[in-house]
Amino acid sequence: METTHVPISELRLGKVISEDIFANTQYPIIFKDTIFSHEHLQVLSAFNISRVPVYTDGTKDSQLNDDKEIEVAIPPEAIPTFRRVYNNSIEQFKREFKNWEAGAKVDIAKARTIILPLLEMVLEDRTIIFDLNEYSNPKDYLYHHCVGTALISSVIAQKLGYDRGLTIQVAIGGLLADCGMAKIHPRIRDKKTTLTEQEFDEIYKHPIYSYNMVKDLTILKDTMKEAIFQHHERLNGSGYPKGEKIANISIFAQIIAVADVFHAMTCERVYRSKQSSFKVIEMVNESEFGKFDIKVVRALIDLVADLPIGTIVELSNLERGEVMFVNKFAPTRPLIKLSNTGEIFDLGKNRTFYISRIITN
Repeated sequence: METTHVPISELRLGKVISEDIFANTQYPIIFKDTIFSHEHLQVLSAFNISRVPVYTDGTKDSQLNDDKEIEVAIPPEAIPTFRRVYNNSIEQFKREFKNWEAGAKVDIAKARTIILPLLEMVLEDRTIIFDLNEYSNPKDYLYHHCVGTALISSVIAQKLGYDRGLTIQVAIGGLLADCGMAKIHPRIRDKKTTLTEQEFDEIYKHPIYSYNMVKDLTILKDTMKEAIFQHHERLNGSGYPKGEKIANISIFAQIIAVADVFHAMTCERVYRSKQSSFKVIEMVNESEFGKFDIKVVRALIDLVADLPIGTIVELSNLERGEVMFVNKFAPTRPLIKLSNTGEIFDLGKNRTFYISRIITN
């Protein structure tokens, strides 16, 4: 019986899968002889699988479909968007986190399944990371933060030139960096008023709890376990839990640290409104100077401030304009031609203002 590999966009409902389909998973995500349906489309799209093996001679189709092939083309709108896949991943991660609270061990295979579909999308289109703060909300912030840190860590790792395997490992490290928060009482973790000194001390222990939860995972590299333990350390010794300094802090810990801070500062929290990606990256680069590896910060700056000439932006004073020139020494502060007046506005000289967002439509 012959097989052909059909692009997902041309696949018809009712066709029969001719081989087990894997996606970096131990078991198939779709088994051989499965009749293709809309639900399977969502699974394939989530794992970024573009071609599917199906039977071609009709024998298997007719056996399983009473000699009738369902001639229903898949509409483009049925293909899951990033937002839908993201929301699904957040719900899965939330369930895992609740399991950890109840004493369950970290399931690394589940963690991979949660983050890989998003990772495929983000590594193909890095600009997605600048919309992550739009998806987060104060109530479920912790779950959004873990997923967001994973995705931002992955694009920084990719920008720094790490191979796909290490990039995936860094993403999983980012996802699990705060798993130890499940061991902190919700009364402290979710407190909306100022924490006491004793409560801060408990929060500062979460990297230790996280490390203890991942230390026996054989699939996770030891360097990533170390990064999880160190992701709140700072190069100047001001971090925790050990107050390590430059030579003793791994590059992967720094990648997760920068991603962690960037996502936290751009998202809305119970006690703070969200801030512009451009403003945050400047704060990390300037006011936090000396705490983070400059190569890591520079990689994130290059990602955030990759503004082609002609990009339409909105400034912090709500004026809109077009990027006319980008200074490589200050990429977050280009020359902007204001839409209303045609005036050339130099953000390098007018530092009170900053780019609040990129206009994409």
